[in-house]
Amino acid sequence: MSRISKMLALLAGESALLTVATGAAAHDVKGRQGNATPSSFDIVHTQIVRSGSDLIFTMAVSSEAGASRPARTGQLAGSSVYSYVWPTSINSSAVGFDADQGILAFAVTSHPDFDDTPLYDENGDGDPRNDGDLWHSHWVVLVPDDACGAGSLKIRDIPEGTMPRLPATWPGLPILIDSPRINPQISGSTVSVRVPAAALGDTAGVKFDGVTAGLRINASVHAPLVCVADVFDVASGDLSLPGRIMN
Repeated sequence: MSRISKMLALLAGESALLTVATGAAAHDVKGRQGNATPSSFDIVHTQIVRSGSDLIFTMAVSSEAGASRPARTGQLAGSSVYSYVWPTSINSSAVGFDADQGILAFAVTSHPDFDDTPLYDENGDGDPRNDGDLWHSHWVVLVPDDACGAGSLKIRDIPEGTMPRLPATWPGLPILIDSPRINPQISGSTVSVRVPAAALGDTAGVKFDGVTAGLRINASVHAPLVCVADVFDVASGDLSLPGRIMN
């Protein structure tokens, strides 16, 4: 069974597993150091903890976090996205999408060839549409699509002519992506993000993992729009989502 198949099977059994997990001890996920390049994406530890009404997402790598960014190509088509990702078992409806749309993941990304946070001016230069190279946050919905490669994932496309339920901070791209103003903190070997979680409800027992990956915009800028092209590292090694969030 592939990593992705294992993840989807685990999510399908969510309700049964949550009953057990809520009574278990909270735990993080330790990665195997030295098994990924570049080392800024070599995961050694990841966790999500509840702190009051927030969730704190943390990922530690074996060298300077955020040091590697995609090379600028000068165009959207075929450009790359680098990301630190926390796949979760939270339902997609919790952040404003329709229910049961796929794997809801929180991601911290950088991509110099386009900006997908048009509501915010992260670099403070007066232009909110030129900040894609700065590390920033998203919720995304991931689904398998062999058009991205056998057993690969993509950010779920919005079919032309349809308008599903979308968050208020959806950036207008034809994919299930949200661009809330949640600034990541990158210091030394650690990426951390404090995420307001009031709307998520009770997250006790929610499963998660840690992934570093490169995504790519389709050369034809068409569905699938954004594919997961390279998986640099997976904290658990097999996408089994062994981490648990506890209150």
